[in-house]
Parts: sequence; structure tokens; C-alpha cells
Amino acid sequence: MSADRGHRIAVISGGTTGIGLATAFRLLKAGHRVAVFSHGRESVMAAGAALAEAFGPERSIARQVDLREPGAIEYFFAEVADVMGAPGILVCNAGISPKGPEGPIDVADLALEEWNDVLTVNLTGPMLCCRAVLPAMKEKGFGRVIFVGSLAGRTRPRIAGPSYVASKAALSGLSRVLVAQYGPYGITSNVVAPGRILTPLTGSPESKNNINALARIPAGRLGDPDDVAAVIAFLASEDAGFVNGAIIDVNGGEFAPS
Repeated sequence: MSADRGHRIAVISGGTTGIGLATAFRLLKAGHRVAVFSHGRESVMAAGAALAEAFGPERSIARQVDLREPGAIEYFFAEVADVMGAPGILVCNAGISPKGPEGPIDVADLALEEWNDVLTVNLTGPMLCCRAVLPAMKEKGFGRVIFVGSLAGRTRPRIAGPSYVASKAALSGLSRVLVAQYGPYGITSNVVAPGRILTPLTGSPESKNNINALARIPAGRLGDPDDVAAVIAFLASEDAGFVNGAIIDVNGGEFAPS
């Protein structure tokens, strides 16, 4: 057993609300130190205060970082390494999902600016985060990379638009690259694909989309952020060392691949 078992440094993008914040609480409870970031100033301040109150100010940091800005990403990871140490766990959770007034935007009507923006945040951003942590993970011989994908990237989308669907599906390809290139160095890479989870992104339980989704879920309920955070926390643990290249669906049975 390694001396630092259970005491890694974890970074969570989009870690100030919803699934990301629930994951931060899970990983802190497991003994890790956690750095979270998001682009929203208010959510960063609220999450930073909540985490510090629950676990002490020395166990976590929260920063405002926009995944559209490579320089800001680089600066953030340099700060984490300086203040906490090199991350051994990376959770790429941040994402944006634009929608039209009547639902998913038709590909024929999709603005190139929107396509590029969503892929920048949802796909290029995670890649840049990986580049920031992989060298140190490789040197230490340990790493956990977890991408938060989506049910929309696994099967026929019902709500999400084309840019979101494409970006989330692409994360599984990026994960497979990491498996091939970094698996021999003790680094695992996996995707968690949530279904309909009640977060600020999905809106009120009484919304039309959520009511329709509930009717499709055999478990008889919508998901909670902690349902996903529990799976992420396992994949981040020492016990998940032989789980590599997996896509784990967390959707209450709405999608059950063969």
C-alpha cells in the first residue's frame, strides 16, 4: 500500500455545482484534497465557502477559470501544483449545452460559432486539462482520469443539440487514446455517462423535458448528482485500478446497451 493511499490531489472542472460539487464532497470525504473550478464567479465563491466550511480551508481551493482560455487553464494547474501538489485525479465534468426555444437545434440551422464554442468547452478543454496533469501522473506511476460524458453521446439524443452530442461522444475517443498511451504507466481513463440528472443544467423536476424523461426511466425517478458522484469516486480510487477504458452508464435504466 502506498503511503499516500487515499490522500491524492483531485481537480474537478465544473466542480462548483451539480455533479461536480457532489463529486468534490465525495472525494474530500475519502481523504483527498480537492481543487474545483468553473467559469461562474458566484458559484465558485459559494462552492469555495461550502467546501471550506465542511472540510477546512486547507483541504480545498475553488477558482474561476474559463475553459475557453488555455492560458487560464495553464495558470490554474500551476497554482494547484504549487499550493497542493501534482494532481493524481482529474475529473472533467464541465460542459455547456445550448438549446433552441423549441428543443434541439437542427443541424441545418446550427451556427458555426455555437459548434466551435461547445467543442472548445466540452472537448478541447478536457484535452488541455489532461495535458496539464499527465506528465506528473506518468512520473508518479499513478493517475485517474474521469470524463463526464452523457446519455446523449451514447444513443439517439432526445433533448441535446448536435454540438453537445458530438462533444460528449468524442470524449470516449479521447479516453481510449489515454488508455492506449498511458495505461502502462498506472493511469486509468474512464467515462461516466449520466442520464437525466437534476442539476442547474437540467432545470426544474416539473419541466416538460424532465417529466417526459421520468416516464422513460425504469428506476422510476430522475437522477441525483450524488448518484453520479458515487461512481466517479469509485473510479478515482485505488480499488478501480483494473477498470480502464470503460463507459459506465448512470441513467436508471433509460439506456441499457447490449
